[in-house]
Amino acid sequence: MTPITLERFVQELERLRKEMDAGMLQHGEYDQRLARIIGELRERKLEGDRAAVTGCMDDLLKRGVITPSVREHVLKRLGIT
Repeated sequence: MTPITLERFVQELERLRKEMDAGMLQHGEYDQRLARIIGELRERKLEGDRAAVTGCMDDLLKRGVITPSVREHVLKRLGIT
């Protein structure tokens, strides 16, 4: 399987945030979708080195797409921290 690009990963997280902000997702649904995204990343791998992934997550955090706890959770599940 081909690795998932950082761009696609960012798009998925941005889509989750938009749906959450629009009231289309409950917190439980957000958690389930995030878990599916992380599972897919672990299965297919994420394109990019640790520095690129960490930088990407920091940017998402600064823009308010993710919370600090989501950032830490994703990095931990990917084995980066």
